[in-house]
Parts: sequence; C-alpha cells; structure tokens
Amino acid sequence: MIQDIFPSRLRNEYIDCEMGDMDYAVAFNRDGKILLYTDREESLFPLGKDCEAAEGIYLFSLDDRRFFLVREDSFSEKEGCEYYSIRDARDRFEGKDVFAIFTAYHLWRWYEDNHFCGKCGQKLIHSRTERALTCPECGNIIYPRINPAVIVGVTKGDSLLITRYNRGYAHNALVAGFTEIGETLEETVAREVMEETGIRVKNICYYKSQPWGMAQDILTGFFCEADGDDEIHRDENELKYAEWVKREDIVLQPNNLSLTNEMMGIFKEGKR
Repeated sequence: MIQDIFPSRLRNEYIDCEMGDMDYAVAFNRDGKILLYTDREESLFPLGKDCEAAEGIYLFSLDDRRFFLVREDSFSEKEGCEYYSIRDARDRFEGKDVFAIFTAYHLWRWYEDNHFCGKCGQKLIHSRTERALTCPECGNIIYPRINPAVIVGVTKGDSLLITRYNRGYAHNALVAGFTEIGETLEETVAREVMEETGIRVKNICYYKSQPWGMAQDILTGFFCEADGDDEIHRDENELKYAEWVKREDIVLQPNNLSLTNEMMGIFKEGKR
C-alpha cells in the first residue's frame, strides 16, 4: 500500500525550523496540482535553494530529507518542472515519492482551507509548539482535519461484492463511505453497505487501516458476510456497477497503492 515504504520512514512530528538549501520545497497551485521535476533522476521535488527568498512551513521528514510547504510564486523559473494532479502523480510515480506527495497534499489542503478563525474572523497564525493554527484574538486552536472512512469487503461464499463509482476512479472498488457523527466504524460498515447495495451484513471484522491524503482520510478496512437476502439493489446515484464476483474472476486495480486493492487481492488469492 501507499504507506509501505520500509526501510524508509515517515517522521510526522512537528518541528519549528527553517528550510535549508537541500531541503525539499513543495508547491501546489490553486487547482491543487503539485510542482515536480520531470527530468531529474535524483529527486522529483525542487530544493530549498531553487526558491527565491521563500519561507517554508515544515511538513515532515522522510529518512534524512525534510519537506517544506512553499508558495507557488516561490519559483521565478520552472524550467524542467511540471504541475501534476494528485491522481496523475498516483499513476505516474511510485514508492515513497507518491506517499510524500499524498501526505504533503493532505497538509496543504488543511492550510489552504484555514486562513481565518471560524469564531471571530481574525487571521490565524502558526503555532510554534505543535501542528496547529491558533487565533491571536480569541485563542481558538485548529488542528489538521482527518476524515474517518471505511472500506468494506462484503463476502458471500467464494464471491466478493465488487463496485465501481459513477464518478472519479474508474477501476474496480469495494463499498466505501465516511463515518457520521455519533456512529461507530462498525455501524458505518453496515449503513454504507445497505445504502449502496441493499445488502445486510454480519460478522464484521477489522482488517487494516491506511492514511489516504488524496481525500484527507484515514481509511479503515473491514470484511463482513452477507446476511440473508443477497440480491443487490444498487444506489444508481453512487455506483455504476455492483455485482457478486467469484475469486478467480476479480480484476484488480492497476497498482498496489490502495487498501481497497489489497483487500480484493487477498480475497482473490483465497487468503480470506
């Protein structure tokens, strides 16, 4: 999956520090596309020395390399660079570079969405002690947003409930959805499966979790079994496809980045 970068390691604890010449500089444009080199073998990311008097916000470290968020206008020349959407980066690059791009996007989206205090309207400032934005007027503190969501492998004997979305990602997927306020993850599983496919479930069992910076999510994977009537009643607004598929007939996604693909894969191989 996208976070499986061993022996490399992500260090996400906040550090109050300044960007150096050899640190990585991460810039997004207004459309949420990231600036990356296309002709450098050693690194996709511009360096601090490539910026003109840019102040960077420390994001995280991968091994011994630090990543800083900088403004789009920090680069007077962008020769050899190109803006990539997060989806394009997912399809084109691999390994820890993709994980760094997704994680940087998650933090950039949070910073971009939070310039002013939601209580009093004062401009927010950066905390010097933790990953937070604070209001100098009323003391309001805003922490990074993380959306809890579930991925659900619904089984019926040797078949898995495979779906495809109406919009966005075009490949095979599983039932998925966000957790509502006052709801447990297990309740989210049962509700989302019922809403999207009309199937009741039982024996809900946790499998694994995954950070998914593209949507600012923490994804939680569950397997469960169809309970009673297995006739599918597809939510046509959400899905363009929902069918029971035999293990041997499951077509996996084109890469191994997602929790969804891993779950489909282990069922296809008979490990679940």
